[in-house]
Amino acid sequence: MNLKQYTKEFSYNFRLAYPIILGMVGHTLIGIVDNIMVGKLGATELAAVSLGNSMIFIALSLGIGFSTALTPIVAEADAEKNANKIRATFHHGLLLCTILGILLFLLIILAMPLMELMHQPADVIALAKPYLAWVAFSLVPLIIYQGYKQFADGLSMTKYSMYAIIMANIIHIGINYMLIYGVWIFPKMGIVGAALGTVISRIIMVIFMHIILSRREQLKTYFQDFSFEEIKKETIKKIIGLGFPSAMQMLFEVVLFASSIWLCGNIGKTSQAANQVALSLSSMTFMFAMGLSVVSMIRVSNQRTLMDFKQLVVIARSIFLLAIILEVFFAIIFITFRHDLPYLFLKMENTSQLADNTEVIQIAVKLLLVAAIFQISDGIQVVVLGALRGLQDVKIPMYITFVAYWVIGFPISYYLGEYTEWKAQGVWIGLLAGLTTAAIFLYMRFHYLTKKLINNSFSNN
Repeated sequence: MNLKQYTKEFSYNFRLAYPIILGMVGHTLIGIVDNIMVGKLGATELAAVSLGNSMIFIALSLGIGFSTALTPIVAEADAEKNANKIRATFHHGLLLCTILGILLFLLIILAMPLMELMHQPADVIALAKPYLAWVAFSLVPLIIYQGYKQFADGLSMTKYSMYAIIMANIIHIGINYMLIYGVWIFPKMGIVGAALGTVISRIIMVIFMHIILSRREQLKTYFQDFSFEEIKKETIKKIIGLGFPSAMQMLFEVVLFASSIWLCGNIGKTSQAANQVALSLSSMTFMFAMGLSVVSMIRVSNQRTLMDFKQLVVIARSIFLLAIILEVFFAIIFITFRHDLPYLFLKMENTSQLADNTEVIQIAVKLLLVAAIFQISDGIQVVVLGALRGLQDVKIPMYITFVAYWVIGFPISYYLGEYTEWKAQGVWIGLLAGLTTAAIFLYMRFHYLTKKLINNSFSNN
């Protein structure tokens, strides 16, 4: 196969991917806006938001990971032209997402005392707790929104979630500005204001998504006459069977990144703040690969249903190649502008914070060098994971990601961060090791499965 077979798929892949990418960048922007606006208050406030979000990211990974199970099932039903299956998947998925959102909110509230057990700075914990309580509540509308989003993505209607996120970000920035700094009639609430901005914008986002989808003529049948009598144990089992391992895969990675926040917190608040700067920037570029991962899931699922396994491999590899090109481009940006990017997150005019902020920038510059390399591995592993979900292969990838992140990545992060002079940079080298291991073994799994499918289709013919 020549390169042209892959590159000719780029245009369609990107048309399908760009709304998902913008939607996911919008998700990340909500956190980044909090970081930038709160960072102007000081390094302690930035570290508090970082600590609070480290726990939110864990819960969020479970919710988003679980909801991704809906997309391949809906995409499969769409290829089969099976409207009843699409309707059943949507209704069951939305119910499960609502229950999961409530459970995750309660889980975060119960887990708040863990911050003391993790030996985080006391002044950081005091600020983080009220922020965390409100942002935890925002998980309920956010996970419900994910049910709508994954349903629409499975039907290749990827633009609607983009519209919802753009609107949510506009509202979020306005509310944040007024509540963090106390503009006009609004009180100055600091980081609690940032949390309230997140809650309000996410509630509006899910309402908007419901209205925009339910008013589309071809989707109206899926929004009519919901009844609990339609809920079937078999459909719930199928969604959970795909959703649980997918949630675990995402959880293993996100907890690894959350552990980098905790490890850097043990080193000191400047390391924790620098870690948050680098994490915010690399999370933003990772969303491009995440968008391509969803496209990988949709298109592989469609080809699997059509039993066209050779074309499935061409499409998947074209998406892998596109992800590598994008992540290499971002790596060059990180390396070139590593001395400039951290200034976006800190207010250098504040003389009382100058020493801390200068140290944060020095550490962040080193972390961005590692981030430049690891985001290439991160991009590869997430698009291959999307292709494997499209094949409805989730259990073995779950084990692969656990070994890569927790048997290989975390021990390296812990040792280099705690026991060597590498400190925060050593923590990130461990992240790089885990992500690279995951990328290699997940691709090997994809190659093995697709080769087996192609061979079996030949032998059956």
